[in-house]
Amino acid sequence: MSAHTLLAEAGCHIQHDCAFPAPGLNSFDFKPIFSIGSFDFTKPMLLALICMLLVVGFFWAAFSKPKLVPTKLQLVGEIGYTFVARSIAREVIGKKGDKFVPFLTSIFFFVWIMNVMSVIPLAQFPATSRFAYPVGLAALVYITYMYLTFKTHGFRGGMKNLTWIDGLPKPLVPLIVVLEFFSNVILRPFTLAVRLWANMFAGHLLIVMFSIASWYLLTPSFLSAVAGGSFVLTIAMTTLEVLVQFLQAYIFTLLASIYIQGALEEGH
Repeated sequence: MSAHTLLAEAGCHIQHDCAFPAPGLNSFDFKPIFSIGSFDFTKPMLLALICMLLVVGFFWAAFSKPKLVPTKLQLVGEIGYTFVARSIAREVIGKKGDKFVPFLTSIFFFVWIMNVMSVIPLAQFPATSRFAYPVGLAALVYITYMYLTFKTHGFRGGMKNLTWIDGLPKPLVPLIVVLEFFSNVILRPFTLAVRLWANMFAGHLLIVMFSIASWYLLTPSFLSAVAGGSFVLTIAMTTLEVLVQFLQAYIFTLLASIYIQGALEEGH
């Protein structure tokens, strides 16, 4: 929910002698655009769908008819693809990472565009601040990680890859096996999802809060200086959020490549 929408619904201002409409979880709830039975289609779903179509449509347009002398659109697509290939896939996985570049490129741009929706007029909401979307993406990475682990090493080798560290003193083996299993099998997908969700959730909440404060305190009095300060903070937070949006997409993709690299390598 944008700050404008929240203010419109609250109808509050300091001159109206009403309380400050502090944003909270209500900033992440939306009325259904339409409903089919018990299924509600909401704004975050619409934004996620739009982001998917943007990513698929862009790369389809850029590479459906590639030319030796690239068009401007193809050139931009090649720059994005090369960035993921060189800076993430090959840097982390090595030559084996080439076949995973399309997968990692799709993840990077999908996450990034969903994050960027936070600062796009009319959208003004990052779909990744709803926990279900980071969970879905983390589950996709986790399934890929597990599939590659057992496909590459077999069941016994895969379990060793997930739980074993060579050279351990025998008394520590049971403890380390349990910790490695807990870390690799349970914590990895959880932390991957939470990291992305928490950053987008907090960033959106802060921008909404300072935006509301700018309007709420805007009066022909000394409070206008406070409102001005809040507006400056809104601009600063938005600028910072643009950087965080890119970094979170990069980190999510980087961690996905680290998991793939671990699945392809022998147990340590």
